[in-house]
Amino acid sequence: MTVNLEVAEGVGTIRLDRPPMNALDVATQDRLKELAEEATRREDVRAVILYGGEKVFAAGADIKEMQNMDHTAMVLRARALQEAFTAVARIPKPVVAAVTGYALGGGCELALCADFRIAAENAKLGQPEILLGLIPGAGGTQRLARLVGPSKAKDLIFTGRMVKADEALTLGLVDRVVPADEVYAEAHAWAARLAQGPAIALRAAKESIDTGLETDIETGLAVERNWFAGLFATEDRERGMKSFVEEGPGKAKFL
Repeated sequence: MTVNLEVAEGVGTIRLDRPPMNALDVATQDRLKELAEEATRREDVRAVILYGGEKVFAAGADIKEMQNMDHTAMVLRARALQEAFTAVARIPKPVVAAVTGYALGGGCELALCADFRIAAENAKLGQPEILLGLIPGAGGTQRLARLVGPSKAKDLIFTGRMVKADEALTLGLVDRVVPADEVYAEAHAWAARLAQGPAIALRAAKESIDTGLETDIETGLAVERNWFAGLFATEDRERGMKSFVEEGPGKAKFL
């Protein structure tokens, strides 16, 4: 398999495994969608890590495969491509990308689907599709602009340039930069901490934020309001408030 899901202690790692560069061919895209949907369904998965291994996250789409596709073929494929990445973005649990080496094109777009991005000091990210006479097709024009703002996104997409980890941090493209040999451990620590949290409240927070970014503020506030009130029907809310009153803040256990 070119992508695998490994689960331990509430943390699911979606691991790209297509050496040497984790090129995202059609089979890998479809497998990614399957595993994102599996991670969504599984109750034993409470947080997710996206990981490509110690050397490379994902260097982009499989260009040799794409070169053989004509307009008709890509019209038929483009929706499935986006749906694979959207399935990752819509995992209703905390998702962190552990980025090592190259995260280019589709690899960068995959990292954009995460809620948080931890990059190695040697990481290089970018959307080089323009250099092929193309534009990003797996969500890059939309998610990158929402993350870093339109002018910074246009700079990266118009030029196709790669940015090193320090610039990516300055741009807001990644959230933390650590030594290469610490990337997965840092991502796991982030995911493991949230895997201990109130699952439904975390889902509510993620959906409220993501929906709000995609719509007007009144609709976003309505989503927030409905989730906020709805959480009063959960055991986690009862447990959290009881713990706060009896023991003080931050001591509730939700598992």
